[in-house]
Amino acid sequence: MKYFSKAMIGLDLTEMDDILIKKTAALVKFLGVEKCYFVHVARNLEIPQEILDQYPDLIAPSDESIEAMILQKLKEHHFPEDIEVEAFVEEGSHPLDTFLRWAKLKDSDLIIMGRKETLKGSGTLADGVAKKAPCSILLLQEKREVKLPKKILMLTDFSSHNHMFYEFGERIAADLHAELIPLHVYDVPHGYSKTGKSFEEFSEIMKENAKKDFKKFASKHENSNLDCVMLLRDGDNIGNQIVNYAQEIDADLVLLGSRGRTASAAILLGSTAEKLVKANKILPMLIFKKKGETMGFFDALFKI
Repeated sequence: MKYFSKAMIGLDLTEMDDILIKKTAALVKFLGVEKCYFVHVARNLEIPQEILDQYPDLIAPSDESIEAMILQKLKEHHFPEDIEVEAFVEEGSHPLDTFLRWAKLKDSDLIIMGRKETLKGSGTLADGVAKKAPCSILLLQEKREVKLPKKILMLTDFSSHNHMFYEFGERIAADLHAELIPLHVYDVPHGYSKTGKSFEEFSEIMKENAKKDFKKFASKHENSNLDCVMLLRDGDNIGNQIVNYAQEIDADLVLLGSRGRTASAAILLGSTAEKLVKANKILPMLIFKKKGETMGFFDALFKI
């Protein structure tokens, strides 16, 4: 099954573009991408009048010149020639809305964005796209080595929505001969002391119950014998806790779904996913969304 035929890559005309193009070039075949849209959204391409008054010889870059520059970068970085590419530039006072509208217009299956560690930039657009995109999101970090993943950490809460990306995780792990590590973060409910059990005792009860839930969930998949790591929430930011664990086991990709047990629209991230997006600046992360089930809500979102 092809999950990501069309990918849209967000560029910001900084050094991060070179990094993102190299990483995308290394991943497109593995992801099954057939066409890439490279897009830059600017609030305003015009040079302010006060700057023109001071430097009258300046010429504002045109859409065409920026598009030509992007295409030249693709050649310089040996982007696969058998992948169809298109570069375009858009102006918009609200870059996030403009970017998301184009993702929908191009019927994108996957959006690829960069995450900066040392380069300048707030990452606000990437965070916003991850939260509201109408399709799956791949966040690629500035400093990570360009390579295919060999150890994939997959978050799961055993809900029905998880079956979709669990199957995807199984497939890519098999294709890459990579290790797939399911992870479930569990909590001890408030009021456990009223049961007469200690925190440690009730923690063990919750863990054993989660193990049973995972076995039932995994029985519907090929890799039904995988062990799921059970991580007790430590009270810290859950995003930080997951990132720390991923680093401990040397994971090189985090895979998760856009939502869990809640009935909220799948286009919006659940609280755990949103906290992980904000906390994770160092590990590639693929947020899996079922595109078809999000489009109606996406249309409604822009009518509000």
